[in-house]
Amino acid sequence: MTRRTREHFDASGDQEWDRLAASSPGRVSLAVHERFLADHVRSGDRVLEIGAGPGRFTLELARLGARVVVTDVSPIQLELNASYVGRLGGEAAVEDRRLLDVRDAGGADLGRFDVVTAFGGPLSYVFEDAPAALAGLLGLVAPGRPVLASVMSLLGAWRAFLGATLDEADAHGDASLDALLRTGDLRPIQPDGHVCQLYTWSRLRDLVESCGGAVVAASSSNWASLGDPTAVGRIASDPARWAAFVEHEIVACREPGALDGGTHLLVAVTNAGRP
Repeated sequence: MTRRTREHFDASGDQEWDRLAASSPGRVSLAVHERFLADHVRSGDRVLEIGAGPGRFTLELARLGARVVVTDVSPIQLELNASYVGRLGGEAAVEDRRLLDVRDAGGADLGRFDVVTAFGGPLSYVFEDAPAALAGLLGLVAPGRPVLASVMSLLGAWRAFLGATLDEADAHGDASLDALLRTGDLRPIQPDGHVCQLYTWSRLRDLVESCGGAVVAASSSNWASLGDPTAVGRIASDPARWAAFVEHEIVACREPGALDGGTHLLVAVTNAGRP
């Protein structure tokens, strides 16, 4: 699966930079992730960034005053990261860049970190290896400090992409959609291209607990912004109204009833009980 994931992100190129700014829901998702970082990263922290991509969150970590070890499974994304971060003034915060699979992070010679981030779903791409991968990340952070991760949301994706799920059911049969909603595993119905494990909040919580971690904060990545696109467009056309809307979204996304409602689930996990 590493090769397939690497090839996907190699081929994505600059699309990964544009993805979170190309739509109003994407801009909300970016703001939610950035606020999550700001809540948990302190100036001077040494941060390991897993799946850094072209650098949107690398730049935010630099703005927060962190020192960052940038990693990704894709050499193309690492090159883009150096380009964007360098051009936009964040390179002084980068300690190193490495080609790295999330499954190998725990055994790599990387040192100790104050925070580890795995935004954009690195844990979603390793399927059955996710418990070992998360346990490895928890072993890299100082006691009481967090691993910040986001995974793809099963119920939020079903809600946001209902038309596409119906197309899949038409192509593969309703039983395939039933199986997807039971397991969150895209592999059986999408044998080629982009595949990942979609999570419910309860499944993500179980993953954390299986690794001996403790959840200290959680959020979805969208709520009202996945609703009526015409209404969201009207809001986005007014900067003041948009700023207020984003703040309301950040608050709403942290409500327990909203956790399964966005395209991603965000979680802050500490290494409870570890030395």
